[in-house]
Amino acid sequence: MSVRIGTRGSALALVQTERVCRMLADRDIEVETFVISTEGDTTTGVPLHEIGGQGVFVRALDDAILRGEIDLAVHSMKDIPAARPAGLTLGAVLERDSPADFLAYEGAIDDVRIVGSSSTRRRAQLLRFDPSITVNPLRGNVDTRIRKLREKQYDAIVLAEAGIERLGYRLAGNRLPVSEFVPSPNQGAIAVVCRDDPSLVETLSFLDHAATRFDAEIERAVMEEVGGGCFTPQGIYCRGGDLIAEVLALDGTRFERVEQHIRTLEDARECGRELHALSEDLIRDAYETLGIAQ
Repeated sequence: MSVRIGTRGSALALVQTERVCRMLADRDIEVETFVISTEGDTTTGVPLHEIGGQGVFVRALDDAILRGEIDLAVHSMKDIPAARPAGLTLGAVLERDSPADFLAYEGAIDDVRIVGSSSTRRRAQLLRFDPSITVNPLRGNVDTRIRKLREKQYDAIVLAEAGIERLGYRLAGNRLPVSEFVPSPNQGAIAVVCRDDPSLVETLSFLDHAATRFDAEIERAVMEEVGGGCFTPQGIYCRGGDLIAEVLALDGTRFERVEQHIRTLEDARECGRELHALSEDLIRDAYETLGIAQ
């Protein structure tokens, strides 16, 4: 059997796709890889919310599957939006790597005053932790962000620790505790999206890590009920059913949080509805401040 795999062209995306390719090759499944450019890769000078949010990293690959040009695509699962096109399914979720954020800096931590991040969640959590710092926008792939740190454009930058580890990079800095800096839903997980074909899903089933999928699906269920897209600062993290979920004001001055042990997806959805009710004003304020119609 052979499959055609689509991927973005960044170094991180290629490393993640290579992991999946090796696992398939170990089962004597032939693979052909296609690099597909996405709007998120080519439009880097503006915040994500101005070009459609995290879905801009996924849409072109979704379309290629639906057109029959590729059979499946490999993604950082946190980039996959809640609303998904008909005809696609989540074929597999690999075992999760670190879900944490990493604060990279080259001087003394006490000298960090300007931090680079375009994530509304990371910005809000950083300002909640230390309102005296400045968080300036920073987009681009991992290498671009590291280069800008080394050029002293920022005192520190925030990256997903999983991405650093997958690339084999060693950076000075600190892992941020997930209890205070709750990650984005599905951060640290690699997802394989494919056409909704039972035989293809069965072929990919050995890639699936049941415990990671369980936690990831809980996080996505909460995310879907909370709403707010990637525009509202929200962190949602589950490990073994133990859930932390929060929504923050853009400036980090206010937040709502729930912590529960979740046993079923319906429990997760109920938790998400509860958090949405608590956070309606924060979500509304975020949309109004960013100039986005709900």
